[in-house]
Amino acid sequence: MVVLTLAGCAMALGKPARGSAAPAQPLNHMVVATSDADHDLVAQLMAGEMALTHTDLKGASAAYSRAMMLSSDPRVAEQAAALAIAVRDVPAAETAIARWKALGAKSGPLAQARAELALSQGNTDEAQRQLELLVSSGDPDAWRQFGRVLLGSRDAAQAAQLLEAVATPQRLPPDPQAWLAMSELGDKLERHAYAQQIADAAMKRFGTAETYAWAAQMKFRNGDKAGAKVLFDKALAKDPKNTRLRLAYATLLGQSGDDAGAARLLDSGPQDADTYALRAALAARSNDTKTLTRLYNQLQRSPKELQKSSAYLLGQLAEMLDHKQEALKWYGEVPDDDEHAFDADLRSAVLLQATGRSAEAHEQLAQMQTDYLDQPALLRRAYEADAELYMDEQQYTQAEHAFSRALQVMPDDPSLLYGRGLAYAEEGQVDQAVTDFRRLLELKPDDTDAINALGYTLADANRDLSEAQRLIETARAARPNDPAIQDSWGWLQYRLGHLDQAETTLRSAWQANKDADVGVHLGEVLWKQGRQEDARRVFDEVRKIDPQSANLHNTLKRLNP
Repeated sequence: MVVLTLAGCAMALGKPARGSAAPAQPLNHMVVATSDADHDLVAQLMAGEMALTHTDLKGASAAYSRAMMLSSDPRVAEQAAALAIAVRDVPAAETAIARWKALGAKSGPLAQARAELALSQGNTDEAQRQLELLVSSGDPDAWRQFGRVLLGSRDAAQAAQLLEAVATPQRLPPDPQAWLAMSELGDKLERHAYAQQIADAAMKRFGTAETYAWAAQMKFRNGDKAGAKVLFDKALAKDPKNTRLRLAYATLLGQSGDDAGAARLLDSGPQDADTYALRAALAARSNDTKTLTRLYNQLQRSPKELQKSSAYLLGQLAEMLDHKQEALKWYGEVPDDDEHAFDADLRSAVLLQATGRSAEAHEQLAQMQTDYLDQPALLRRAYEADAELYMDEQQYTQAEHAFSRALQVMPDDPSLLYGRGLAYAEEGQVDQAVTDFRRLLELKPDDTDAINALGYTLADANRDLSEAQRLIETARAARPNDPAIQDSWGWLQYRLGHLDQAETTLRSAWQANKDADVGVHLGEVLWKQGRQEDARRVFDEVRKIDPQSANLHNTLKRLNP
């Protein structure tokens, strides 16, 4: 409170004496007395909130401890108690709880705070006493708060012990949701027998769709698939139009390998964004283009609100059905606050490149790199996608730059090191490529792709062939039928001058996978064997697969200058 004190008032009021100086203005003599920060409630509350903003729990606790002594609001004392418990300051917590009680705290929340304090001290008996007071307080939120206390415990075994001691069938309220919550909590705390007991009792006592469904999920996790299906059927009989229930049952059927049964279950009844998404996933898993087309058409005719919430799924369906322009349209309609907004932008960039709009694709990714500067994981993905598009375009220098920027965000990321190593190799910067592959193998010594890449890079550069042979032999032992590794082995044999062995290995790889680079290698070996016509036939096939192949162009230029 601000206090105003007027000084210099000793002179009697009235006309001043002749010749005396005129009295000073009263404001010239005003003294403003302000309370110091420690005794200013608003200052302490602001300090506490600022500390919370900076996740300084100790500072927030200290500020709220001071604030509660200046305030008659029980909510301030409640916050002070919560913060003191969080930082394990027992004396401060006890003081705050006492102050909160004096200000009229309700018995339920007070018991909750005392239970949390006892748990933080490892005092199981006192925690149990307070939790029993909490659940018997009559507070409608008591059982939810009970669960919150146990979930916040640092000792899972202690929490599980208290759960079984307090949340007994005799004490639980006549509310199926409370029983289900306690069963799920027991399952989470790995007290599976307790969880099953409560689930079975809830099913018997209440017989609701939700109790049958939860008991079914528990049976499924315990390996009783037939029993789970029986219970889910009972649940559906109780509430056949329950969308959440149908989704849960369909998920169980899908996990059991019964995709057809899951699809039939979801095909009828009310639909929402989640049912459409699961139906599409099931159809995509079985490559059922007919069903994907039907779903796409249904969703396009659905209400506008459902279309809006399913814009990303519509884009995916259009893309799977090779409607690239339509996919771009749907991805563009995904709202910025949608959980799929980033993926929609990423797929748009890929489709822009696929439709011959590479410049727009890179512009899109550049914008994403700006938009997600504060989200390293997404920023890394945007850089990597940019790099991969440049690799597809055979613009290896730009690809290397994009991989390098991504590695600044996520240093030593194995996937990025591998990608940049390939870009360096394609650029002809063999030393840098070898450095990246060696670093990757330090991080992941058994990475077969990295082993093969390093071996091939050395062989292609015609250097350290003995090391290249050792590396590629290791990769072959790990994946003997991999065409890419066969290509490496065949190319190494060519470098070693073993033309017949090179031809046999490369022809096998070419027949297994008509990859353009494998074809170029086979063609060059045939050419060196003097079989130019056979080589030209292979080169013609390569040209059909990849008309823009820089490898083919460079090889032909070298062989037939």
